[in-house]
Amino acid sequence: RRRFQKLGYGIFQTPSPNMSLSLGVLKTIAQTNAKNTATVIFLHGSGDTGPGVCEWIESLVGSFSFPNIKFLFPTAPLQSYTAAGGEMRHVWFDRKSISIEAEESVESIDEIGSVINNLIEEEVSSGIPLNKIIVGGFSMGGGLALHVGYRLRLGLRGVFALSSFLNRDSQVFYNLKTHSTADTPLLMYHGERDSLVPIKWGRATYDTLESLGVGGDFVSLPNTIHELKKRELEELFEWIKKLL
Repeated sequence: RRRFQKLGYGIFQTPSPNMSLSLGVLKTIAQTNAKNTATVIFLHGSGDTGPGVCEWIESLVGSFSFPNIKFLFPTAPLQSYTAAGGEMRHVWFDRKSISIEAEESVESIDEIGSVINNLIEEEVSSGIPLNKIIVGGFSMGGGLALHVGYRLRLGLRGVFALSSFLNRDSQVFYNLKTHSTADTPLLMYHGERDSLVPIKWGRATYDTLESLGVGGDFVSLPNTIHELKKRELEELFEWIKKLL
């Protein structure tokens, strides 16, 4: 099964302005009650899929469901992936390079951000209040979640980012400096042995967000590379249950 080789941040060519992005397969873990009263949107890492990251989670913690919470695992659009020689990969947005110092590809982030916002709107239209929706993800998915929660769709109940980072001059930081939008709580986890996305990038991201008024927690995971861990997921689920 494809599990580790495809879970890092990626680089792909920016789609043309007239190209309409659409999500791939959407995996749903339904609530056990007749109707959900809250929703979690989990965004996978680059090169993965919604069903793929859900399978990875289940391999670590087993099958999971909650009485009132529905989980959505969308799949990123299939796009040309420059880091893989132009191969088609499921990636959320463009990256000029895998570095905290790189210039942020705001246009492509905003384009996919509008797609995720449409997914949020579908939940709101079904009767789920915005303050009962959490958005988060792993690696690139966590980076996108930070943009959604603190720049593109304000008022969410929470944001989580696992093994993720924002560029040092991110538009998220600019938005927080110019608008009072830091009410949404944040949870970040990061492996201490992550060589793809070094923990110092995650820590720098969290420290900057905290300095701009975001409240939350940053948890270091010993002996952990660029991966999900059972303890991390169990604690994430407890955090989600407390918020929702």
